[in-house]
Amino acid sequence: MIGLWSAADIAADNGGTASADFTATQVAFDSREVTPGTLFIALRGEATDGHKFLTQAFDRGASGAIVSEDCDHPHVRVADTMAALEALGIAARARTDAKIIGVTGSVGKTGTKEALFACLDRISRGAAHRSVKSYNNHTGVPLSLARMPADTRFGVFEMGMNHAGELAALTRMVRPHVAVVTTIAPAHTEFFSGEEAIADAKGEIFEGLEPGGVAIIPYDSPHRDRLIAAASPHAAKIVTFGLSKDADVHPIERMAALGGGTFVSARVGDKELSFTLAPPGEHWVANAMAILAGVDAVDGDLAQAGLALAELEGLAGRGARLTVALPGGEALVIDESYNANPASMRATLKVLGVEPATRRIAVLGEMRELGDDSDAYHAALTAPLDEASVSYAILVGGGMTALAKALEGHTEFVHVATAAEARDALDAILSPGDAVLIKGSNAVGLSALVASLSGRG
Repeated sequence: MIGLWSAADIAADNGGTASADFTATQVAFDSREVTPGTLFIALRGEATDGHKFLTQAFDRGASGAIVSEDCDHPHVRVADTMAALEALGIAARARTDAKIIGVTGSVGKTGTKEALFACLDRISRGAAHRSVKSYNNHTGVPLSLARMPADTRFGVFEMGMNHAGELAALTRMVRPHVAVVTTIAPAHTEFFSGEEAIADAKGEIFEGLEPGGVAIIPYDSPHRDRLIAAASPHAAKIVTFGLSKDADVHPIERMAALGGGTFVSARVGDKELSFTLAPPGEHWVANAMAILAGVDAVDGDLAQAGLALAELEGLAGRGARLTVALPGGEALVIDESYNANPASMRATLKVLGVEPATRRIAVLGEMRELGDDSDAYHAALTAPLDEASVSYAILVGGGMTALAKALEGHTEFVHVATAAEARDALDAILSPGDAVLIKGSNAVGLSALVASLSGRG
């Protein structure tokens, strides 16, 4: 691999002192992610201290480390390793001529980021870069920047927040040429006074736009005008996307495609494009409009983007599909286990509702961080469960009590405390021909249920 950082560059970027010459081909602050040639950054956190894992990192092949205390291995010593990580991210952003896209939103930001990367990686023949996993916070964003090669042509970075002011700091580090807001919906509401406050916090992404930058905003959102007002002082151009024909980027027509997904004809400004969108669901059609707007904003080839969208695969925890072998046949599992809020619950239940199946089963984990309105948000899932013709629901966690009460005498269900109990409940009823949606907040741990099922398929 081509070297990302030399010891001399690292020391110069953050005022540290190098103990020896070394070159790094990757960057990590989790010793479990270290591979040969990695620069390991020993961060101090509330729960642990990366310095305790230096031996493990070098045993795994680290070429050097950034530390703030004595170290027997090749290293650059600094006063503050977190500040050094930020400095490395800032230096990586400064040295590249790449077109940078920043993505945020309450729902769909990781899928949109991954799809944008797939489009731009195809267009650039492998010269695109993106933040991996959901590395979208105060440590994940500078790490993702630090991992960006200097000769990158396109960079796509996800930015998240759960408090006001957090996104402003991240976007000024990323300095995007294009800033995308996917959707505004109830998420982390215990930290905000309402959806308007969430919209304001998401709108902070525009504060980091480079001169001449483009803001991409959801036309169909009730907070559209609020987002436009937030973008106007910073963006040279504002582009709207959505399902409405009045959006700048919108579907002209759409229909179900053979084998799943959707065939879409879209208008992108003054251009038209027809393509097959592999992931199913109307929410993905809306996401695709944001993706096309982003590709167009960086002068990418829309035809190549259409081909990439036709080849998209579901992400683990965010729409991946697996078949589970059973005596006499198979069952389908839709893995949405990574996270959940009211909007994403409705969207994915709608996907389940159009899935051909003998029975539709929903394994739903509680939605966290919804504040005082949590019970109302959970109880309101009754309607989308009905619309999806769900035959049986497995509700997981104490937060699902309100939904359990709403479903009494209405839909067959079981309410359990843990993901392990949900596994037992699903084992007891799963049959060939079933379609199962598994979705809940990440902390509920339903990914373990998916992992146990995937071992069968």
